[in-house]
Amino acid sequence: MMNEHEKRVFVDSEGKLLTFKLGNQEYGIPILEAREVIGMVVAEPIPKAPDFMEGVINLRGRIFPVIDLRTKFGMTRQEPTDESCIVLVKIEGHITGMIVDFLAGVATLEENQFEVDPDLGAYMDSSFLLGIAKFDGRVVFVLNLDEVLSSAEITMIQGHV
Repeated sequence: MMNEHEKRVFVDSEGKLLTFKLGNQEYGIPILEAREVIGMVVAEPIPKAPDFMEGVINLRGRIFPVIDLRTKFGMTRQEPTDESCIVLVKIEGHITGMIVDFLAGVATLEENQFEVDPDLGAYMDSSFLLGIAKFDGRVVFVLNLDEVLSSAEITMIQGHV
């Protein structure tokens, strides 16, 4: 029987992942959790916002918060490149933009290529993962968007919009 993580990947999104890179590591999200991908635009910074919050963007008359996923994951912040983009996703009912280094594309997984609840060691919090995809010699961390940001962080971000 499928657990909730497998259901999100294989039933809701039919095994399709939107994949992207942060540094050299590839990440993915179930395709149906992505709302839109847009080219890099400058986000308007907000005073007193958390360090991982890049700011807000105005997209077709709507304001969306944008987070720097590198900073959120404890990676070194870097200036956007021509390959950087913003992936709009729905987290806890709110559309949020995530800056990523490079959009890799769409991948389709088979169930045997997906490991749920990987054992990453006692000191590693893996609650932000739905699992790890292993295919074509690649390892893709599949994000659990509901855990990438805590409820308190979502509330804080939405309070700045």
